[in-house]
Amino acid sequence: MSGGVDSSVAAVLLKQQGFEVAGMMLRLWSEPGKEDSNRCCTPDSMALARRVAAKLDIPFYVIDAKEIFRKTVVNYFLDGYAAGGTPNPCLMCNRQIRWEFLLEHALALGADFMATGHYVRTEKNHDGKIQLLRAVDPLKDQSYILHVLTQEKLARALFPVGEYPKSEIRKIAAENNLPVATRHDSQDLCFLAGEDYREFLKRNSPEILVNGTIVNKAGQVLGQHSGLPNYTIGQRKGLGISSPEPLFVISKDTITNTLVVGSAEELGTRELIATGVNWTSNTPFSSPFQAQVKCRYTGREAPAEVIPQDGGEKVRIVFESMQRDITPGQAAVFYNGDVVLGGGIIIFTN
Repeated sequence: MSGGVDSSVAAVLLKQQGFEVAGMMLRLWSEPGKEDSNRCCTPDSMALARRVAAKLDIPFYVIDAKEIFRKTVVNYFLDGYAAGGTPNPCLMCNRQIRWEFLLEHALALGADFMATGHYVRTEKNHDGKIQLLRAVDPLKDQSYILHVLTQEKLARALFPVGEYPKSEIRKIAAENNLPVATRHDSQDLCFLAGEDYREFLKRNSPEILVNGTIVNKAGQVLGQHSGLPNYTIGQRKGLGISSPEPLFVISKDTITNTLVVGSAEELGTRELIATGVNWTSNTPFSSPFQAQVKCRYTGREAPAEVIPQDGGEKVRIVFESMQRDITPGQAAVFYNGDVVLGGGIIIFTN
C-alpha cells in the first residue's frame, strides 16, 4: 500500500472477494535532507495508507528498504547513465525490491499472495501457465514494467485493479469513502522527488558529467556538450548549437565522450539487441517470431521480428519500419496481442 488510490482500492476489492488482507508499505531511500520528498513513502503517503488500513480494519506494516533500495535501484540508475544509457530504475525496483524483497517479507508473514495496484491482468492458458496481460484501461496499462515477472512470481501475484478503467477505480474509492479517492497520480521517479534527473546526477555522480564535443555523423565538430548523461536520444532542444535545419541527438559515444547529432532523417533505427531477457512463460523461444515490440514505457508498439540468441538470454529485434525512440538502457518488451511474452534491456542499436 503506497497511500495512493490504486493500491487502496486493490485492498478494498480483495476484501470484497473474501481474502484476508494485510497492508505493507516500503520505506525507501531518499537523499539526506530530502527524506520527506520520496513520493512513494512521504509522511503524508504513510499517514494516508494507515488511515485506509484502519478504515478497512486490516493490519498495516512498514518495511524498511532504504539500504537495499539505494544499493539496488539508485546505483543501477547512476551506473546506467555512467555507461551511456538511459536506465529505467522502475524495472529494477519491480524485479528486486517489490517482487523479491517485499514478496519475501509478505511470505514470511504467512501470506499466500502479494497484490499491488498495478494496472495489469493475469490468466492461465491451456498449458496451465500464467500469462501476464495488458490492463483493461490502455491509458494506465503497466505491463511494460512488469515484464520482469517469472512464473514463480506470477503464481503469487494478484492485480485487482487491472480489470477496471481508472475512472471506475476512483468511483470505488469514493463509494467506500477512502481518503485517497481524489489523490493525484504521480509519474515521476520516486527518489527524484519531482526534480530533473540531471540535478540528481550532479550531486550524486558528478564525475560522469564530463564536457566533450558534439559532432555530426560525418565527424564534423559542431559544438560542446556538458556531459553525455545530460542528453537523451531524439533530444532536439538544449543542444546549444546553431544549424539551418533542426538537429537531434542520434547517439552517444562513451569511449570518445562524443555526442552525435543529425537531421530528422538520420534519427532512428530498425534493429536492436536486448539482453538479460525474461520470458514470462519461463520457456525461452528458440525460433524467430513476429511480435509487437514496445521500447519505452510511454512509447507505442511496433511490429517486428524477434530473433532469440544465446539460448534466449539475448534477442535481436528487426522492426518493419524505422523507430525513432530506441534508447540503450530502456527495455524492449514483446507482445502477442494482450499477452506479454517477455523483454530485455536494450544494449545496442544499428
